Amino acid sequence: MHHEWGYADHNGPDKWVESYPIANGLRQSPIDIRTKGASYDSSLMPLKLNYDPSTSLDIVNSGHSFQVNFDDDKDSSILTGGPISGTYRLKQFHFHWGASDDKGSEHTMDGKCYPAELHLVHWNTKYTKFQEAVDKPDGLAVVGVFLEVGAENHQLKTILGALSDIKSKGNQTSFSDFDPTVLLPKSLEYWTYLGSLTTPPLYESVTWIVCKNPINISSAQLEIFRSLMFSTEKEVACCMVNNYRPPQPLKDRAVRASFK
Repeated sequence: MHHEWGYADHNGPDKWVESYPIANGLRQSPIDIRTKGASYDSSLMPLKLNYDPSTSLDIVNSGHSFQVNFDDDKDSSILTGGPISGTYRLKQFHFHWGASDDKGSEHTMDGKCYPAELHLVHWNTKYTKFQEAVDKPDGLAVVGVFLEVGAENHQLKTILGALSDIKSKGNQTSFSDFDPTVLLPKSLEYWTYLGSLTTPPLYESVTWIVCKNPINISSAQLEIFRSLMFSTEKEVACCMVNNYRPPQPLKDRAVRASFK
């Protein structure tokens, strides 16, 4: 039986290897993206993200982050192009963030940390369902977007407005008619590498697509993220902050860029 993992000293990323030995694997995520070490690859295709707002289902506090879930029964909200072949369906998106505005992203760029990072999780439709794809080497494709402190992001308002309903772990509420395309940067230039889930079970199944350009979020909006709780309503209140895994060794992997 695995102990409940989390982000505290007793169950945080440094301890995950005790229950999940793959934490020391060959393609773990996140990584520090060294821009000079990333090579331009002219064969990389532009990213194509086509999302149907009607597939947005609900928003839930998982106790590790909050996530928006999508109906993935049909090819309605899909990712194609980029470094992948075939069609990947959107399953959910979630965020990672810090306790302060100077750190919180999982990936870093030349050692620079952003205050938050968005992950849009897709699964390969050559498998029959997400649960079948999740541990396969080509099973998942995750689009990562950095958030940097700046002007208020009006596209986040719908999400932030729902967070008061899911303050505690296990809380869930309907969240319909949302198009995640509005959360993407205008330019979809990206880095890509083969990696893993950044949370247990840390399966090495992810083709990572990390957007070069960040999106904005204001300090006040980040505070609303931090108003969520890791804890249930019956537990001692514990603020949801620093829910990110630090960069892992690149080892022998290549990082490719879609841009010069």
